This record gives sequence, structure tokens and C-alpha cells, in this order.
Amino acid sequence: MKKLLILAIFVSVGTITAQNFDEIEIKTTKVSDHIYMLEGSGGNIGVSIGTDGALIVDSQYAPLSEKIKKAIGNITDQPVKMLVNTHWHGDHVGGNENFGQMGVLIFAHENVKERMSKSQLMRAFSREIPASPEVARPVVTFSEKMGIKCNGEYLMLIHVDSAHTDGDALVYFPESDVLHMGDTYFNGRYPFIDLSSGGSIDGIIAAADRALFVVGADTKIIPGHGALSNRNELKQYREVLSGYRNRVDAMIKQGKSMEEIKAMKPGRDTDDTYGGGFIGPDRFLEIVFNSLSGLE
Repeated sequence: MKKLLILAIFVSVGTITAQNFDEIEIKTTKVSDHIYMLEGSGGNIGVSIGTDGALIVDSQYAPLSEKIKKAIGNITDQPVKMLVNTHWHGDHVGGNENFGQMGVLIFAHENVKERMSKSQLMRAFSREIPASPEVARPVVTFSEKMGIKCNGEYLMLIHVDSAHTDGDALVYFPESDVLHMGDTYFNGRYPFIDLSSGGSIDGIIAAADRALFVVGADTKIIPGHGALSNRNELKQYREVLSGYRNRVDAMIKQGKSMEEIKAMKPGRDTDDTYGGGFIGPDRFLEIVFNSLSGLE
């Protein structure tokens, strides 16, 4: 078979990046007896396998769909039957069209369907995202909570408002004790918060609080980005965000400008460890400052 080379310009959490998808490998990690995590390019995918067929959480980018299906085929001979989206960004829903064309039933919060149904402007990157084709959009939506019975357990979809976006869902597998947090959790790094899609620093901290209420000491946590995690790491992430938020808020109330606050380095204790990812220290400060100031 002729080697397929794909050079694409795509939106990764809202940023424009060139990538050769042919070079991407899908890494599979077993999380529990029948839950797996797939890492490739874009958001981490959760996979539940069993007699009801495979259920996946998020779909990464369209050019990776065949590799993702192959990786799933290596752990189960059952077809993909259901797909849950944690939010609307392209690195989490890009493969929806391919899976939708296979007859996979797509679930998400109602705001995800709304945003995918028309073009969206991501102000942080001055990037307009076109509407998704109908086959890629969620078919089953919910407002606050929804349960889905699949592969021997009722997984819970829990809406957390104004967090990474206005349509984020935590996906909890209670029997397996696995929680997929989508992009409300960037493990070990500062998160991107899409203010133009209704996200906020206060909401993303509240999402971490909601997750910490759900999880226990042994819960496995699949973040939107980063390595498989646990309650202690999530708690540290929450404390970092909360402390940073409170310092910036105090400086704003003192009348400091964004540039003055940058010079004061509110993340001096965490920038080295949390600022090495997609969102660096200066960019994170801008997001937090704008969020607390009511700006996009």
C-alpha cells in the first residue's frame, strides 16, 4: 500500500499548527479492566470496551481516524458504537465526521452541538472555525447530567459550566472508577481557557472542585492533555490555579495593569513547572487577567 502522507494545517486547542499526521503514532494505555486511554495528536481519548461495542470519549483529528480505529481494533473486535465529546474544539471533535459516517451515535452537551452547528470565532487566536457538517454533530445532547449504560456500567456525563468552554462534560465511569475530564484538566501545565467560548478561570477551578468531589484516592483520571493522572495531581493543579487566580485578582484590585502584573510575576513559583506547555506564563496571565476583568 502506498504510504499516505498528510501535511495539514489544523487548529490545536485554537492554535494554527502544521503537522504531518503520518508521523503520529497512537499510544494505548490500559487504565482499568475495560477502559483504555489513547494518545496521539490532540486531546486524549478514552475507550470503553465490552459486549455493547466500543464507546470512545473524543475523536482527535480527522486524519487520525484510521489509526485510532486500528488502535481500538487491537484491544477489541467489537466496532465503535458510541462517541462522547467533552467539548467542541477541533482536536477533540475532528474525527466526528468519520465516526458519524460509520453510524456511531454521538453524545455531548447541548452547547457543543450549538457551537458545532455554526462558525465560531476563537478570539484568542483570531481564528474563525467553520461549522461542522451535520454528520459530525452530536445527536444526543443533555443540559446538566446524563447517564449512558454501556459495557456493564452506567457512565455519567456531568456538565461543568463556564470552565474550558461553556459546554464541558466530565465523563465518569463509576464501576471502573475512571474519570475523563477533557480540557478542564491539563495535567501538569497551565490550561488554555477559551474565553470566547464561555470559559473562565473561576469555572475551570470549579470544574476541578467538582471532579475532586467525585474522585477517590484510587480513581484514574484521564486529562484532556498530559499523562494519566490521579487525585493528588488534580488537587495540586487546582491549588496552583486557585493561588494564581487569587494573586492576579488582588493585583487587579490594586489597579495594576496587565503589563505591571507581568513584571510582578504572579506565577514565579509555578511558571517553571506549569508554564512549559502549550500555554506559557505570559499567555496564561493574559487569560486569567482577561477572565477576571470580564474581557475575551
